[in-house]
Amino acid sequence: MKLQALSQSLVLLSAVVPLGLAAPTGNADSGSNPPLRASNEALVGYSSSEKTNSGPPPDLKYKFVPGQKEDPDVGSYLDFEKADNPQPIRGTTGGDDPGPRNYNYDKINSDKLAPPGTDSGQTINAQWPLGLSRTRLGLERSGWARQENTVVMPDATEMAGVDMRLEPAGYRELHWHVAGEWSLVLNGSCRIQAVNEDGQTFIDDVKAGDVWFFPPGIPHSIQALDDGVEFLLVFDDGDFSEDNTFLASEVFLHSPKEVLAKDLGVPISAFDKIPDDELYIFKGTPAPKDIEKQNVTTASGVIPRTQSYSYHFSEQPAHHVEGGTVKIVDPQTFPIANNFSAAIVTVSPGGMREIHWHPTSDEWTFFIRGQGRATLFSAPSTATTFDYRAGDVGYFPKSNSHYVENTGDEDLVFLEVLQAPQFTDMALGQWIASTPKQIIKDTLKLGDSTLEKLKTDKQYVVAGTRNKESH
Repeated sequence: MKLQALSQSLVLLSAVVPLGLAAPTGNADSGSNPPLRASNEALVGYSSSEKTNSGPPPDLKYKFVPGQKEDPDVGSYLDFEKADNPQPIRGTTGGDDPGPRNYNYDKINSDKLAPPGTDSGQTINAQWPLGLSRTRLGLERSGWARQENTVVMPDATEMAGVDMRLEPAGYRELHWHVAGEWSLVLNGSCRIQAVNEDGQTFIDDVKAGDVWFFPPGIPHSIQALDDGVEFLLVFDDGDFSEDNTFLASEVFLHSPKEVLAKDLGVPISAFDKIPDDELYIFKGTPAPKDIEKQNVTTASGVIPRTQSYSYHFSEQPAHHVEGGTVKIVDPQTFPIANNFSAAIVTVSPGGMREIHWHPTSDEWTFFIRGQGRATLFSAPSTATTFDYRAGDVGYFPKSNSHYVENTGDEDLVFLEVLQAPQFTDMALGQWIASTPKQIIKDTLKLGDSTLEKLKTDKQYVVAGTRNKESH
């Protein structure tokens, strides 16, 4: 009855002001402008089908994409990119949607619009496009930064990330954090500099593919070289915010000048021209090409090579597997980052990062190139599939299984970051293949021919071919 009453109310209201349209403009005294509210005659408890019929149903025109008519449990990737009117239909499930809707979003998130039949319930939100984050702009077109943390991904509690760009000669101001900072250079190059607790100094030039790490409390600076730089920062605290860093300009602004003069052994007038606000990202004098000109020597010397704050990961060859490549950096090769372990994974078209989970750490993932999808499975029976593009962040909690499948026509490249002293994972395929066959047969009812094909070695990435046939 309530639905019938609401239906009639909407019909009567539409006779006054068509739904979704503003009332016509005009002189309110002329009688042509309907009142803001209808009369109480709209409050009725019964309406015939003739009165509630608003006309024929909308004429929806759409075509199914390859795989959309399959059994939902097959769960093939549905490519809605070129579909004029993608629909929330998979196999015999779902139904059409006349709108209102955001078609652009539906086209790039087909597993949200028409999820595989194997999805169940709702896991945490394991996806955040950095393109939806507010971009903080640097001074005088010097660069920008945008971040992901628990404000936008509440369940990503162990790690947070920042994507930052510095124009040529642009600085990320002298600063330090309460969190550890691990970084991957995405493109370009920059000069990084730091001083540790013992007064030992550090300076290095890093380029695309290299990584650095600055422990909590270690002051450092970053300046882009001639080609500018973009880098990814990962912090070991999901609540971390780039807006709460300790900046050199702020330290000087909020310390009495008399105290600063006493501390540094200079006259108070030395601080007449200090900035009157934070700098954060700004342009400065281009760094000299000869790095030795900025290599400050102190009585404490330089930071030992074994404790270097940078690692030239770009020079490490990739390990090739059947479906792509893998590169791993962890404290075994980069000791200063004693709890950061990471892998750069390249998946060929049709391939897949095998189903796996990390027993001791959440996984923070950043998609560098291409497009892919992943299903996050949480015990006992919850599963959600997410579609990812370059610039997206993924997050997979400890021991929750997932895969990453390349759903595009180019290589998919992404970064996996763990809070762990060694990069490790458990692979579903290796586990099943390494368990006595009789146990697997009794449990999963797999046949002998299937069991013989399983591999006891970890695959990391498996090859495959996307189904391009029409259905």
